Amino acid sequence: KQWYQRRVAITAGTLDELKAAGVNRKQALSIGIAVDHRRKNRSQESLQANVLRLKEYKSRLILFPRKAAKPKKGDSTQAEIDVATQLTGPVLPIVQQYADTTARVITDEEKKASAFQTMRMYKANVRLVGIREKRAKEAAEDDGLGSKKKAAKAKKAKK
Repeated sequence: KQWYQRRVAITAGTLDELKAAGVNRKQALSIGIAVDHRRKNRSQESLQANVLRLKEYKSRLILFPRKAAKPKKGDSTQAEIDVATQLTGPVLPIVQQYADTTARVITDEEKKASAFQTMRMYKANVRLVGIREKRAKEAAEDDGLGSKKKAAKAKKAKK
C-alpha cells in the first residue's frame, strides 16, 4: 500500500496476492501472513511487488513439523530446523524509495497561470456543457437566424 505516492506500508495480503504467490488462505493465516479479503489491488505494480514479497517470505520460512517423527509435505528438513534461529525485529523490512527531486526556476508562463482560474473555468465548462449544446442545436435549426426571440422579431418586422 502506498501513501501519498511515496511511503510504502506493510499491509495484509489480498486473496489475489495469495493466489499468485501460491499460498492458501488458511495456510497463510497459519504461517503468520495477515489476510484482508476486503482490500483490492488497484495497480498491477503493487500486486507484483506484494507477490514477490510473499514468495520471499515463504522461501525464508522454516516450518517445524507438528510431530517430529512424521514430518508432512510442506515442513522443513531436519538440517534446516537445526540451523533455525528466532528472528527478532521486522521480518522483511520495506526499503523506502524516494524519487530524487531537484529545484528549478519557475518560468514566466507558470507565473502568469492561475490555478484557481483554470479550475473555475473547467468547472464552468463542465456545468454549462448541456445548455451550450442546446443553444448550438437551436441555432442550427433556425438556419442562422439566431435565437427564437430574434426569429420572432424578424417575423414581426416582415409583417
